[in-house]
Amino acid sequence: MDASLGLPILVALIGVALLFDFLNGLHDAANSIATIVSTRVLRPQYAVFWAAFFNFIAFTVFGLHVANTIGKGIIEPSVVDASVIFAALVGAIVWNLITWALGIPSSSSHALIGGLVGAGMAKAGLSAAVWSGLSKTLLAIVLSPLVGFLLAIVLVAIVSWLAVRSTPFAVDRAFRILQFVSASLYSLGHGGNDAQKTMGIIAVLLYSQGYLGADFNIPFWVVISCQAAMGLGTLMGGWRIVRTMGLRITKLTPMQGFCAETGGAATLFMATYLGVPVSTTHTITGAIVGVGASRRLSAVRWNVASSIVYAWVITIPASALVAAATYWAVLLLRW
Repeated sequence: MDASLGLPILVALIGVALLFDFLNGLHDAANSIATIVSTRVLRPQYAVFWAAFFNFIAFTVFGLHVANTIGKGIIEPSVVDASVIFAALVGAIVWNLITWALGIPSSSSHALIGGLVGAGMAKAGLSAAVWSGLSKTLLAIVLSPLVGFLLAIVLVAIVSWLAVRSTPFAVDRAFRILQFVSASLYSLGHGGNDAQKTMGIIAVLLYSQGYLGADFNIPFWVVISCQAAMGLGTLMGGWRIVRTMGLRITKLTPMQGFCAETGGAATLFMATYLGVPVSTTHTITGAIVGVGASRRLSAVRWNVASSIVYAWVITIPASALVAAATYWAVLLLRW
């Protein structure tokens, strides 16, 4: 560990972590608002304010289980130093910027996890990984979109049965109102799960420098800073990815948008409660595909969905490679 790390460098690293959180909100704004925008319930400029507000207040609803998992459950805290944290954040930020520029809804969460693993292993080899926590996270890559997919299909079936005697106009009007509720719940889940990942990064950095004492914990100022950075990023939007998520995968009605958001929100609530750092991108994509497939399989543009899956598969190794290269570059510069 860099026991002699100066305060200016520590502050700069915290700034880089908050930059990642801002980019996470920018990159993943599409997760929170794509369905409510594509169904024309809210204009984009109003939708981002709606999502940003619920992103910010998420810390009042959820505990800090995910932050603790990131802080202690991906790589050994004893391996962490300034170079590891810097390299991990660079790996995640570079991958986020590449996928944002290409309009690909990849996972900011898994980019960060890949960055941590790549930087940690570049320093200490395979022993750097906490395999129990890492395996739980890798399992969630598969399970979170699958659970979102299944919940969305079940919700479509229930809602369709309940609305069978209603006119299409009445159903459309009712679910335009209900989408405000489902979008709020999804934004809460997004803020609750995603912002906590940066909280864990900052806390483990502070812990490695002795600022938290003997016991690992998440200071309140770290919680507020991360929620604010993510909310601000969401306010800036992420329109390239909104188009992919809301328009290119399948065409959504307000009823289907409500089912996708509610299924995704339920998945995120469960994962956050269990302390599992899942991908909000994976979750909402699975739910959107689920509502499209419930109508008919041909309603889903499977070529778009498959390209998104390819991005998921390479996110962790790609960000890990960038992080490892950054760590080695930092070592060379220090020499």
